[in-house]
Amino acid sequence: MAGTDEETVAAADDALYVLTAVLLTPAKFPSVLGDDYPEACAELGLAPLADGYGLVLGQDGDGARWTVVIDDVSLVAVAIASWDCGMEYDLSPDERTVVAALPGWPLAVAVAAPHVPAPHDPEPEIADGPPLTPPDTSVWGPAQRRLGADEIALQWATWREQIDDAEFAASEDAAQETGADPDDDGRTADSGGETGGNHGGHLGVRRVLAEARAYVDSPPPLGRVRSSFASGDARTLRADGPGWSLVARTDDIAFVLLDDEPGEVLPVGRGPELPGLLEALDKLAVRPT
Repeated sequence: MAGTDEETVAAADDALYVLTAVLLTPAKFPSVLGDDYPEACAELGLAPLADGYGLVLGQDGDGARWTVVIDDVSLVAVAIASWDCGMEYDLSPDERTVVAALPGWPLAVAVAAPHVPAPHDPEPEIADGPPLTPPDTSVWGPAQRRLGADEIALQWATWREQIDDAEFAASEDAAQETGADPDDDGRTADSGGETGGNHGGHLGVRRVLAEARAYVDSPPPLGRVRSSFASGDARTLRADGPGWSLVARTDDIAFVLLDDEPGEVLPVGRGPELPGLLEALDKLAVRPT
């Protein structure tokens, strides 16, 4: 987050008071907007350019919400990194880098520019189309499911410490006795983070793992599988598909979230096959540059 009344860029016929900025690239995009990069771009009416975009969110002098799309991705990346370190950074893109000035905000912004009216949508006569609005995350659905996966990836240690590996071992022993696939094990945790009982052979988990395996043979849309840094030599993997999200560490277990199971988080034990699947997914995943 950043934003001072001195940070402005051109938007519509007025200056934009910058509040924040985000990246929209194959490797890093607001997952709340879609399961993959092309889908996220489509939500904003943008072509999925290979190099991506930077999204600058702010208000004009009348307080109206605007999203300025620029093609100078590195400038936005430097600004975000500076703000994350608590440093000031004047995000002032060259007008030649502006791709579009879209009315509204595609994401929720909790701050407002000082000395201008409260945030509101631009007047229709200057908006040139319906204003962007954040996805509804008040009820469980694709947007909330993807946000949940984001939180698990961000707070991996907190979620991981709730899992008793001994239960996974017991589940795998039971699977061997019944002939079930131990990788299909799932246990539930409610949105408050409490782990529940063991549900070996969870149908939803089996479907997710099967669709994730299919990605290895038939690569999915760009950004549907992403790989980012983790501790040691491990990587954090994020994969999404129709109605599901998966978060994993390449040296550890995985967590699955499903649209049709509101608020549930299903841990998946490593078993004999998950490590190979995660390795294969990591090879085809998009990585930050």
